[in-house]
Amino acid sequence: MPEVIFPGPEGRLEGRFNPGPRPRAPVAMILHPHPQGGGTMNNRIVQQLYQTFVRRGFATLRFNFRGVGKSQGVFDNGIGELSDAASALDWVQSIHPEAQTTWIAGFSFGAWIGMQLLMRRPEIKGFISIAPPANMYDFSFLAPCPSSGIIVQGTGDEVVTPGSVQKLVDKLRTQRHITIHHDEIADANHFFEHEMEQLMGSVDKYLDMRLAPNSPIR
Repeated sequence: MPEVIFPGPEGRLEGRFNPGPRPRAPVAMILHPHPQGGGTMNNRIVQQLYQTFVRRGFATLRFNFRGVGKSQGVFDNGIGELSDAASALDWVQSIHPEAQTTWIAGFSFGAWIGMQLLMRRPEIKGFISIAPPANMYDFSFLAPCPSSGIIVQGTGDEVVTPGSVQKLVDKLRTQRHITIHHDEIADANHFFEHEMEQLMGSVDKYLDMRLAPNSPIR
């Protein structure tokens, strides 16, 4: 899990990167929650997502948005953070230019940034969005959503209302040619404090299905 420093739009960005174990390894990038709420790349959920993709043989990156840890710059209300994410993905792809598949995963604020990046990068073929803040940010940019993915939400979330996430899921499911999975974890709060096992079980089950050679969703 080597520390890496790579160029971003406002200076260097700090990350942790696990290279792909083989040529043509797929790429995954994990995005952390809100910097002003204490979110960093060392968030527990971010680390669990990172390890999940590493175990599956992905070239996997998690990094700190501008102004967090050793990353330079200052918080930019999501605009600059989206540019950070695009630069980070460019960096990974410069190391693995032969990657056939790219995934994006994010938690809370990171899920919002990840889904915006999804709209700009057609090479992203799958996403994992955990507690996307649909009651705080406008998700109307997903028109149409270009890739299939999973949205996981806790029914006891006190920050992101489950109803707002359900409305987002319902909207995305009206679109053709993609499939949106939606798992709700009973009683889980925003940080899945006591339900991490159930959360990651949901993610792993979905990845087992998507990454199977005969998966109905490509």
